Amino acid sequence: DEEKRDEEERDEEKRDTDRDDEKRDNKTKSNNRDTEKSDGIGSKLEYITELKIPKEQIWNILATLKEYFKLVGPGFMISVAYIDPGNYSVNISAGATFRFRLLYIGLMANLCSIFFHGLCVRLGSVTGYNLAQACRAFLPAWLNIFLYVIAEISMIATDITEVVGTGIAVNLLIPMIPLEVGCALSVLDVIFIRIVSSTSGKLKGLRAFEFFVMALVIGVVICFCIQLCLINTPSVGEVLSGYLPSKELFRSQSIYQACGILGATVMPHSLYLGSALIQPRLKTYDIDHGIISATSDLDTNNSKIYKPSMESINACTKVFITELTICLFIFALFVNSAILITAGSSLYETPGNDADLFGIHDLLSKSVGPAAGAIFAFALLLSGGSAAIICTLSGQMISSGALHITVSPWLRRLFTRLVSTMPSIIIAHLAGKQGLDDVLDASQAVLSLMLPFITAPLIIFTSLDRYMTVRTPRSHNQNRAMNRVGSISWDLESLPPLETKMGNNWFVIIIAVVIWLVILTMNIANLLGKVIYSIGLLRGHAILN
Repeated sequence: DEEKRDEEERDEEKRDTDRDDEKRDNKTKSNNRDTEKSDGIGSKLEYITELKIPKEQIWNILATLKEYFKLVGPGFMISVAYIDPGNYSVNISAGATFRFRLLYIGLMANLCSIFFHGLCVRLGSVTGYNLAQACRAFLPAWLNIFLYVIAEISMIATDITEVVGTGIAVNLLIPMIPLEVGCALSVLDVIFIRIVSSTSGKLKGLRAFEFFVMALVIGVVICFCIQLCLINTPSVGEVLSGYLPSKELFRSQSIYQACGILGATVMPHSLYLGSALIQPRLKTYDIDHGIISATSDLDTNNSKIYKPSMESINACTKVFITELTICLFIFALFVNSAILITAGSSLYETPGNDADLFGIHDLLSKSVGPAAGAIFAFALLLSGGSAAIICTLSGQMISSGALHITVSPWLRRLFTRLVSTMPSIIIAHLAGKQGLDDVLDASQAVLSLMLPFITAPLIIFTSLDRYMTVRTPRSHNQNRAMNRVGSISWDLESLPPLETKMGNNWFVIIIAVVIWLVILTMNIANLLGKVIYSIGLLRGHAILN
């Protein structure tokens, strides 16, 4: 009995000791866990490993996200071109005249824009040239000059919309400032361009500049989110039906406004910009991965064209196109649809004189409240300012690429802005509000007219393998493999580089040609419709309506 009692006591002591040890271990683990939680992301990963998630997998995910965010930026920059004052004007006119029926045109134009920008990404990645540089390198001199003139016309048409939009926005926010003075105040953005131009050449400065533009884009989106909440929106089904084709698209005025939406959405100058913004990132990728040495400044305007490696093309191209698609759908399509829906809900079947920027501002201020009108005017001002910055970058790339003329961005901006400001001030003084509204609509139709000339070389360049071929020097491993297979000893330097042909396949070529023909047909129909309509007015009746 005594032995049994002794054994039970020993077992009890052992259990007490085990419980004390277990409590001590749990307390230690708890303290360690609390310490790890406060140590930052490295300690958090240790904590996550207790949940059976490998630490290496977490680090790989974070590294992938870091690499992705290094490439983010061009999509935001390009989306700015699709929310400028010209888009406001044509979408308000379309919504006031046809309510939601032209949402379909906006959707199709957005898809066309994504398609063409995908070609721009491929052109810039594979050849190392932006669109203006490619025209100079691959086309006869006379044709390059002709396309340069077309590009400059589209730049001036774009800049006029920004001058007019800024003038209207200033007048709406501060009614005591006349339209003429508001247009003149748009010249002040040259000061901002002068400040930015000293740093935007380097990738670090370019990134800061891109984040500033991102903030402007997000500001416009927030304004229209608030705007849609304030207005009396129709049923969701009625709005969604506007994204389906309608017979209204074949009316003369509808074709004119559809061309305006097309020109305002597939902005010609944004194609030049889209083919150039990716190149600094491709070179950065090659430097970060040891493919080339960091011996030169990452400047997109260098006279020596950098040819990206096959590794950077494969790694970056899909990311660029994905980011571009997301930005254009989330920001550009949303803002343009929101403008048209706002106009369709507020201005449909109103007198023509009220179906403009001034009319929708007055209506929102009276029916919803002064805050709604102020938000609309502020969004217009942000759009005009951000689009003006993008216009300057595009103009710089066009002149330096097509003619090898390097002008300081702020000097070019000053010249272009003065050319655009003078006629805008004259029209504002002589024709007033209606004249400025007509200028906005006409400028977008001009941009649509320029589009076939600018997209044709883009389609040709990306479809021909002689331009879309990546030449990669052979590695020493490939040389040793060839020597093992054959009896002849090959010299690495004597071997031709490996060639990877990346021209468009037949499916992409057919889609590109069909889209180009549709754009051309719409512009021809628009011109013929205007001519026939004008002849009818001269004879006392409208032949075509």
